[in-house]
Amino acid sequence: MKSINLNIQDAVYFAEKQFEANKDQAVEAISKLENGTGAGNDFIGWVNLPKEIPAELVNRINATAERLRENCEYVVCIGIGGSYLGAKAVITALSDSFADFYAPAPKSPKVLYAGQNIGEEYTAELLKLLEGKKFGIIVISKSGTTTEPAIAFRVLKDQLEKQAGKDAAKDLIVAITDANKGALRAMADKEGYETYVIPDNVGGRFSVLTPVGLLPIAVAGHDIARLIAGAADMLEATAHPGDDNIAETYARVRNALYASGKKIELLVNYNPKLHYFAEWWKQLYGESEGKEGKGIFPASVDNTTDLHSMGQWIQEGERTIFETVISVKKPAVSVRVPENAENLDGINYLAGKNIDEVNKMAELGTKIAHVEGGVPNIRIELDKLDEYVLGGLIYFFEKACGISGYILGVNPFNQPGVEAYKKNMFALLEKPGYEKESEAIKAKL
Repeated sequence: MKSINLNIQDAVYFAEKQFEANKDQAVEAISKLENGTGAGNDFIGWVNLPKEIPAELVNRINATAERLRENCEYVVCIGIGGSYLGAKAVITALSDSFADFYAPAPKSPKVLYAGQNIGEEYTAELLKLLEGKKFGIIVISKSGTTTEPAIAFRVLKDQLEKQAGKDAAKDLIVAITDANKGALRAMADKEGYETYVIPDNVGGRFSVLTPVGLLPIAVAGHDIARLIAGAADMLEATAHPGDDNIAETYARVRNALYASGKKIELLVNYNPKLHYFAEWWKQLYGESEGKEGKGIFPASVDNTTDLHSMGQWIQEGERTIFETVISVKKPAVSVRVPENAENLDGINYLAGKNIDEVNKMAELGTKIAHVEGGVPNIRIELDKLDEYVLGGLIYFFEKACGISGYILGVNPFNQPGVEAYKKNMFALLEKPGYEKESEAIKAKL
């Protein structure tokens, strides 16, 4: 896929032997993904998803989005983890950086988020913002009982029904949930909400290209057909093993670096629009690989901002890190540094240059310094930020994650560790059915 390029030359020489050694494992990993023979194969529906999404579904999603856009000033997307991060990553990357500071325009509602935390102040302030406003809700939950989104939906549904009336509210709520079972499915069927299905064979962190991500992205006014097209082209480009398969190459080099003692991967961007893309990436890789005492720790920095806070540690701290830099080749706009007669700030040498040109030199200078300082550098260059490129980037990281997890020797598609905190929380809150656990945990306090 020509719009996304991978460069590993400043990383692979740190672990050349390990890189050559895992080639056969990578070939086997791709075979497991393509043929459904690996661990967790009941959750690999995402592998061929981009070329299987019917046009009728895209049209229906766009129609639903248009209805919400016509009737809402705000649309609240309720979900946690993969149920909101993918949508927020794409929407933030494609939106005006200061969109939230403008008043809602006709047929252009603000997309807000809830159920991604249990913050009381956050919830109260969201309710205050929505007082007297025309708003809708997209609630995303497979079960309908996940604590964070369940609380948010109950509170926001109550406010929406009070403000709009119960009959009108049901047309302003869309539920994305299980096809047949669960609390949210039962509620949606009873109340008459429009619904979309979360496929059984697609886990939450791989669900951006299902209605989970596509509907909020469409509500925000972005072209989901182009997003899917970019992912479909990347699917074709990464379907078979070989030196030109960039997902395979990325998976191999990061595992080679891990085997050589590099335990932390920093996803680095030089464009603030990609901040939430890194948040989505951290869940994708952290939840997929962090198990059985294994896994690269996924972290991220926003440069050049974080060079003034984390730069010292990256340059001279413990040599257990490597960087994967996402670089956007062409910004959508142009701003030049003006000449100033007095030149008190001393930057007339930059006069006439685009700000992005300065940014690119900061990126290059940082790469040279970090590589010389012992930090391997993987570089992913995007032609630009648009729906097509982001769709390709999403699928690239998903495919590489599956390959990488199999090379590592874990099941990339389960998350048994996520349940530990929930059991303790339910016990502490004395949830019905957790009486024994409540008694046991209170004895520890």
